[in-house]
Amino acid sequence: MAILDDAPHAIGPKAVPVDGPPLPMGQRLHLPGRGTTFVRRVEGPPGAPTLLLLHGWMASGGLNWFRTFDALGEHFSVIAVDMRGHGRGIRNGRRFRLADCADDAAATLDELGVDSVIAVGYSLGGPVAQLMWRRHREKIDGLVLCSTAHRLMPGVREQWVFTTMMAVAAGSTRLGQIATKVPVKRVQRLLPVASAKRPSTIRAWARAEMRRHSSRMVMEAGIAMSNYKAKWIKHVDVPTAVLITTKDRAIPPLAQAQMALAIPGASVHRVDDGHLLCAKPTFAAPLVRACLDVAERRTPSPR
Repeated sequence: MAILDDAPHAIGPKAVPVDGPPLPMGQRLHLPGRGTTFVRRVEGPPGAPTLLLLHGWMASGGLNWFRTFDALGEHFSVIAVDMRGHGRGIRNGRRFRLADCADDAAATLDELGVDSVIAVGYSLGGPVAQLMWRRHREKIDGLVLCSTAHRLMPGVREQWVFTTMMAVAAGSTRLGQIATKVPVKRVQRLLPVASAKRPSTIRAWARAEMRRHSSRMVMEAGIAMSNYKAKWIKHVDVPTAVLITTKDRAIPPLAQAQMALAIPGASVHRVDDGHLLCAKPTFAAPLVRACLDVAERRTPSPR
């Protein structure tokens, strides 16, 4: 069951430039047995392949991809989801798991009646896209992996420090964690303060998007991200493009390149920018090229 979103910046088949950037129509979507999530859709040319856009940590479907919807829509149909705990994504008391995000995305495709997609993952969305291939191979025609890797915390010391920080913020045990029901103060300091005013600029809109996050689930996502390692990445058997951000300080370019080398036949698209490339107008062109590259090489999954 889909319920149209009532956000003022999402009106009609394509949004009007009011209260932030123009965005495609959004809808709340109930996933049986899982919860209610949120998706934005762009209808592409007739017969165009479909992209499933999976956002990064502390972002949302709109926040991560708003620079690219129009450009991608010229060649593809597009589905952008809010992952659990982020934006208007699923809320529950369970521990955040990347595998659950992959299963949520697969369930979303089922509810929308979409057979298969090219999964496009940015940062945290990269592991979710990879896990979709592993857990729901029949739904994946190709992968586009941006500013991400198959191991997001390559250094043992860095992984230990990051995981410890996230565990302290989120609560390392369920018994000692009332934080499953209340916001984590440490995370709250990182997120914008609520305001009754409607957003009138892109920055204000971005802050409003971030206010929607579940601080507890976002921190648990950080733990899941720091522990992720796909030893099986060399078995990926769909056309793949890796967009490497060469000035990235969050996901080291070397880790991104190692992933590209590990995936058979993966193409590499380099962009001389950092991890916040997704917020810049220059993001659309290389992303479109990477997606077209995969689309040209794909063999749609058998129906």
